[in-house]
Amino acid sequence: MHADTAVPAMETPRPAVPLRSRLAVIAIAAATFAMVTVESLPVGLLTSIGGGLGVSPGLAGLTVTLPGLLASVSAVVLPVLIRRTDRRLVLLVLLAVMLVATLASGLAPNFAVLLTARFFVGIAIGGFWALAASVAVRLVPEQHIPRATALAFGGATAANVLGAPAATLVGGLTDWRIAFLVVAGLGAFVAAALYALLPQLPATDPIRPRTLAAQLRVPAVRMAVTATFLLVGGHWAAFTFVSPILQQMSGLDERLIGPAQLGFGAAGIAGTFLAGSAAARDPRRVLLGTGVLLTAALALFTVAGQTPVGGVALLLVWGLAFGAVPVGVQTWIFRAAPEAAEAATALNTALFNLAIAVGALAGGLVVDGAGTAGALWTGAALGAVATLAVWAGGRSLTR
Repeated sequence: MHADTAVPAMETPRPAVPLRSRLAVIAIAAATFAMVTVESLPVGLLTSIGGGLGVSPGLAGLTVTLPGLLASVSAVVLPVLIRRTDRRLVLLVLLAVMLVATLASGLAPNFAVLLTARFFVGIAIGGFWALAASVAVRLVPEQHIPRATALAFGGATAANVLGAPAATLVGGLTDWRIAFLVVAGLGAFVAAALYALLPQLPATDPIRPRTLAAQLRVPAVRMAVTATFLLVGGHWAAFTFVSPILQQMSGLDERLIGPAQLGFGAAGIAGTFLAGSAAARDPRRVLLGTGVLLTAALALFTVAGQTPVGGVALLLVWGLAFGAVPVGVQTWIFRAAPEAAEAATALNTALFNLAIAVGALAGGLVVDGAGTAGALWTGAALGAVATLAVWAGGRSLTR
């Protein structure tokens, strides 16, 4: 063998992610899960909360509306206000606010105290959710950013489809106050983990108001956030009152509401995975299919959901459809604004939470005036409008 014999170049191995960084990303996902679970926590417990505090189910729905409204504002305002504040400190403070407010919710002696606590929950949720993904990707090498992003958003998705149903099951087996205290305990554990695992995270490029406003001038981003608002708003107009819907319309025993919602969550997880690969190819088609399926499930509930079996079956279809919404919209946004993904994501987070607030409020007004069937028709109508809007937008908006 000659000394000058060429040696094949070896590929540079992908840099490994330190164990502490991996655990920190997992802790962020768990914190997002806890935050979003707290936001939707009252949904399956409205009957119990209303009965325990002496208010109607429609009025009890304000415990979902108020934090959703505050979260939508916090998601765009807080990232601007904190400017160059260390992100680790901001996340820990927001977790502490959520923890204290959730404890206060579980111990609230009356509805006014509960609503005040939920006000602070909303501020914490919006700010944390808007920052979580951008913090997670700073903890790993560039090659691992997609996985870290998916994990951070996965916490929110899992909370939407599993967190609230699990809390409903706990509340149904014990008491609605216990459900709040259990989630507060989860928040305390997650806060301790983040304190131990997160390094200092000085701000890089602070978000400015003009950066957010500029995203609304991108047609695809504008259509994506519109789809988010309509689909999520339609979902929450009905889902806020899923407990009385299943009990009064389908005749499901109150003790089975928690297991039924866990089934909804499992279907939602399936919808998320099924939509993932499809959205990478064509997010518009995923949202069209989701809109049709969601609209059909809600509209058929008043006809085919009059029995426990029919109600649970439609609830599973409903969960399958809604589970596809976040991944479909987020994929659309990343494709539409790759150079401003953080700002576009903050905007979408704001619209997502605003939709929860507006949808829950609209549903509450309709339920108090026209009963639970009205909430289902309201959700179906918003889902139909979203589907028509995405269809009318055309294929050019997928880029």
